[in-house]
Amino acid sequence: MAQLIREVFVAAFDTESLRAGDDFARLSVPPGRLVMTTDGYVITPRVFPGGDIGSMAVHGTVNDVAMSGARVLYLTAGFIIEEGLPLADLAAVADSMARAAREAGVAIVTGDTKVVERGGCDGLFITTAGVGVLTDDRLDIAGNRARPGDAVLLNGTIGDHGVAVMSRREGLSFETPILSDSAALNGLVADMVAAVPEIRVLRDPTRGGVAATLNEIADRSGVGVLVREAAVPVRPAVRGACELLGLDPLTVANEGKLIAICPADRAEPLLAVMRAHPLGRDAAVIGEVLDDPDHVVQLETALGGRRVIDWLAGEQLPRIC
Repeated sequence: MAQLIREVFVAAFDTESLRAGDDFARLSVPPGRLVMTTDGYVITPRVFPGGDIGSMAVHGTVNDVAMSGARVLYLTAGFIIEEGLPLADLAAVADSMARAAREAGVAIVTGDTKVVERGGCDGLFITTAGVGVLTDDRLDIAGNRARPGDAVLLNGTIGDHGVAVMSRREGLSFETPILSDSAALNGLVADMVAAVPEIRVLRDPTRGGVAATLNEIADRSGVGVLVREAAVPVRPAVRGACELLGLDPLTVANEGKLIAICPADRAEPLLAVMRAHPLGRDAAVIGEVLDDPDHVVQLETALGGRRVIDWLAGEQLPRIC
């Protein structure tokens, strides 16, 4: 069985260490500050409209490294496989990961597999690590750097991933198909930081959506945030699905979106760069950072009122990423 699994991954990942049977990879890294991340992926169902657990694991890891402004270089992958998972399913996930990595311009350099007894996991779990390098000394991007007066930008429509996964999980269908937005954002980020190195914050609003991410930024930076509802891009189909299901699009998970915060006078140049990229064509300035000692995130509604955008209470959509 172990040899069959290895053959699946060797066929998918053109990686010297895997073909040589090594458990490690010898890597070359350009000079600069190393950036590293690790994550786990436990989504159900494993295949959903617009992606699967394999492509999402690559996209999510690439995006975590890219949110520092770094160039993403290498990924690793570990697989926890439940006894009885068809090898064809495993091969499909490996092929999806390999394809996503090639498209993102990164290499999967090493990995590991473990098989657990039936019931030990839900078919397949994936853990990853990502390594990148930050070579531009001008960049100082972190979640605690938002300042009053800064502009808040979003690269496109929100809620697509969460609604796509939920619709497949619950057997729902909508008149207009809803696809996950899962995508690697490193190319978009590279264009953004090259044009506007003054960017202060980059974050990808995954679990908990835009609401959780903005609250985290506000808390870490010691500021408030005002979001204008009319400026937040949401696909009509996603908005309708959320209304039907009693969800707020601001709290629904995304896998191909980023929030950028920059000085207000750099917002328009940054917006132009984002809109010039395929993954930013629907980008918008959605709000601004406020001087607020209570660190509150507020929504200015379409009717002109305001309400608090709080952290999501509980797990609204479990096993979403």
